Amino acid sequence: LAREPEHRYDDLVVVFPDAAVGIVTVADILAELSRANSHRALHDELTGLANRALFLDRLRHAHARSARTGAQISVLFIDLDDFKSVNDSLGHPAGDELLAAVAQRFDAGLRGGDTLARLGGDEFAVLCEESGGERAAVATARRLLDRLAEPIALTGRRVTARASVGVSTGPGVDLAEELLRNADLAMYRAKRLQKDSIAVYEPGMHTGAVDRLELKSDLDGALDRGELALVYQPIVALRDESVVALEALLRWRHPARGPVPPAEFVPLAEQTGAIVPIGRWVLATACGHVSKLNRSRVGQPPLGVNVNVAPPQLADPHFVASVATVLAEVELPADRLTLELTEQVLVRDVEGTIETLEAIKRLGVRIAIDDFGTGFSSLSYLRRFPIDVIKVDRSFTAGIGDGADERDMMSGILNLTDSLGYEALAEGIETGEQLGALRELCCPLGQGFLFDKPLPPTELFARLGAARG
Repeated sequence: LAREPEHRYDDLVVVFPDAAVGIVTVADILAELSRANSHRALHDELTGLANRALFLDRLRHAHARSARTGAQISVLFIDLDDFKSVNDSLGHPAGDELLAAVAQRFDAGLRGGDTLARLGGDEFAVLCEESGGERAAVATARRLLDRLAEPIALTGRRVTARASVGVSTGPGVDLAEELLRNADLAMYRAKRLQKDSIAVYEPGMHTGAVDRLELKSDLDGALDRGELALVYQPIVALRDESVVALEALLRWRHPARGPVPPAEFVPLAEQTGAIVPIGRWVLATACGHVSKLNRSRVGQPPLGVNVNVAPPQLADPHFVASVATVLAEVELPADRLTLELTEQVLVRDVEGTIETLEAIKRLGVRIAIDDFGTGFSSLSYLRRFPIDVIKVDRSFTAGIGDGADERDMMSGILNLTDSLGYEALAEGIETGEQLGALRELCCPLGQGFLFDKPLPPTELFARLGAARG
């Protein structure tokens, strides 16, 4: 009947074998169909959670009650981090599995009176009535993130889901929809500052959201307009401070705003997918620059180049082939290229990431883990991945000359790195005291302002080309 609504039925006789004959009237059938259609209209088909329409209806009623009673209500807006990479690498069925599993974990972490909804895509929302205020809402958000800590099994692979959460609390908001919008704005703040984190709405965020929308629009086409450029920072052998490689760093000079910090525009590029074509350009340009530089440095050791890789790039099924194509086109030996990834990239799709990295290693390309110590991985966990270099975060380097504890911590990292067969590179070296301490600890590589700041290619290459003759 549901599939053929244009047909009319006076009544329907259903015969039950070996039982009494039952009569089902059209009114009974239509009532059941109405209930089923109402449920479908108000619930998400994949997860069974409330959908946006039902969530907004409950939010409006809760807002109206809070206006009368003064009770606190809170909204959490949750967005999964790098969900697109799961769809791209494992397929949409695996993405659906992940969403359903995440929904179950979130539901298990909430009170009976809270409303959990899937708003669409990888976005969820929670309505907490009589929430207990901002602090209690943040505690709820933290509890939900903790629920994602255990990896989720998907089609034979284990994936660790992460999410960014925005929190907005009332009363004091004129419209119920404002609570949801404010939580959405706070979520983007969390995602921009540090994924897998929580941010609380502040009034200035609305202005910032408009600014980000404008920036996102301007970023589209920035590459074609020639607004993007590369600068390079030397990587040195600490024993004699000789330059062994260059790290390529992306910069954007906006025609009206001037220089835009990478921390602002790179996350936008990742969200929109623009990072994939931009990343291809960075790889080709950096490899081409260093290949040309090496050919001009007759009689000097060839330099390597380090290029950062974002999660959407690694999830791109054409990524490995594009790396091979670039190396062939610019005639750069594969072992001169090092691709840098953060720890967060590794924990998304462990098996898929290992497979991709092994394909990259078969090309002869080296792999480095950037900012080690700021993410979730231990060195023992990283043993699963085909890694060559560990870049120790600048936070460990900064305090190395301040006391025995900081020195011991760096010593422990370097000793374990060496025992696992990795090469260590200390980031953020700014003083001679730090350099001396790292030399005593036998750290082989380093980079930082002590040696040089990031420089445009013409300036740095002229300097390197003139080195030792």
